[in-house]
Amino acid sequence: MASPTTKTVVATGGVLSILAASQFLMTLDTSVMNVSISEVAHDVGTTVTGVQSAITLFTLVMASLMITGGKVAGVVGRRRAFEIGLVIYAAGSFVTGIAHSLALLIVGWSFLEGVGAALIMPAIVALVAGNFPEEKRPSAYGAVAAAGAIAIAVGPLVGGAVTTFLSWRWVFFAEVALAIMILAATRLIKEAPRAGSGRFDFFGALLSVIGLSLVVLAVLKSGEWGWVRHESGAPSVLGGSPVIWMLVGGIAVLAAFLAYEQRRIAHDAPPLVHPQLLRNRGVAGGMLMFFFQYLAQAGVLFTIPLFLSVVLELSALETGIRIIPLSLALLVAAIAVPRLFPQASPRFVVRAGLLAMIAATIILIARISPSADAAVVAIPMLLMGFGMGALSSQLGAVTVSAAPEQDADEVGGLQNTARNLGASVGTALAGSVLISALSSGLLLGLQANPKVSAELQRAASTQLTGNVAFVSTTQLEAELAKSDLSASDQQAVLDANTTSRTDALDAALSVLALIEVIALGCSVLIQREPLSSARPSEKRAQPGGPVAS
Repeated sequence: MASPTTKTVVATGGVLSILAASQFLMTLDTSVMNVSISEVAHDVGTTVTGVQSAITLFTLVMASLMITGGKVAGVVGRRRAFEIGLVIYAAGSFVTGIAHSLALLIVGWSFLEGVGAALIMPAIVALVAGNFPEEKRPSAYGAVAAAGAIAIAVGPLVGGAVTTFLSWRWVFFAEVALAIMILAATRLIKEAPRAGSGRFDFFGALLSVIGLSLVVLAVLKSGEWGWVRHESGAPSVLGGSPVIWMLVGGIAVLAAFLAYEQRRIAHDAPPLVHPQLLRNRGVAGGMLMFFFQYLAQAGVLFTIPLFLSVVLELSALETGIRIIPLSLALLVAAIAVPRLFPQASPRFVVRAGLLAMIAATIILIARISPSADAAVVAIPMLLMGFGMGALSSQLGAVTVSAAPEQDADEVGGLQNTARNLGASVGTALAGSVLISALSSGLLLGLQANPKVSAELQRAASTQLTGNVAFVSTTQLEAELAKSDLSASDQQAVLDANTTSRTDALDAALSVLALIEVIALGCSVLIQREPLSSARPSEKRAQPGGPVAS
């Protein structure tokens, strides 16, 4: 007969497996489809830009609802929110699997899955705290984080293999099955204590969603509409692009949100988020680095698969195989760094990771060309994976340990918000720069070519306004064959597209490199001292009072 100790170990092991599997499921969608973008676009009748929009909106929904999802879990119960989130997520995966239009893809993938994840991810943090004693929580959080790292690592290979041998749709059907299995096992999980009163800050939630959404949507539409001056055929506001007004409006709404939260605190009403946490140097620094890490990570995982699958026309499986060095290095670094160097300075590790990411991006910019082959990404992917893994090994613990334990749920929500907001902006920014550079490159290439007919040059000057599709040579040849262009004009378009595609990739990677350099400068906010088990005072900092640093 098993002893009580053995039963406890088995029970906690089962709980940890459930929560780790949930984190794996939530993270998988951010990497599994990147290698299959062209196949998804073809099957649902859209373009690379359309799929980019769906990916961006998925992370945007998560980012904008993450804080709200954490508060909902605190009101209705963490396990109940976790279960509701799984049901919504499974429904979204099923809708995505059967989608035959971009609209349905967005409903299933971007909206339903995003809402489900926003309920599940904050609940995971609280359920770890509610099911494990204090001394076991660091290792439990580490195991959950490792499951997320594994999802990022294996996602490209899984997506490539399933897309090549079956269909990308089966990835989402498998997610439905996994969500149902996790849901059936949730009876093993103890409910975490509810936080605060039943009063929910609906107006604060609305302000946060509107502010975050405006910022990310502005970045997403910048390639099509322009940043300040509106592109031809695009809408305008007071003679300029709507993008700049959306950015200004989003930032203003977020400022109003923080002021409103401060006012609720002054009137003893429960806020959606405590603004004092954002003045905590450790929390703010960790969130900022999470934002930069996932911005760069999402940008690279959007850009490089396009080079492999569209420019080089590799299959989804071949694209996934070429991403393996990044996957392996990320996984090894995320697990090995804290184990081999437990007393290492978090700031040193973060800076080493960022330097590796910068080196990888610079190598990619230098080596990607119209004549490049797939081998040019091997070393950069290895360096990029090491950098991402190094950051992943530190940032979660740095952020959570900077605040009192009573604020762990709230810090977890802020951390997930920063992470998903970074992923949204990264995908949107990379896609925006890519399409803008492709459009301008095609126009300049055709106008500079003396062999191009005057008719084609006139058509290019009026039609290349940011709506150009990022397509393979084979796809473009098929489209040109249907046109009435002369053979010389068709060849000119093919030549201009070949050069412009790699120039556009270089432009997107250059922006990501600049972001990584900025992140390196901001790493001064990360603590030097090795992480210890001691937490800050349990008393939450009051307005104008001291905060942890």
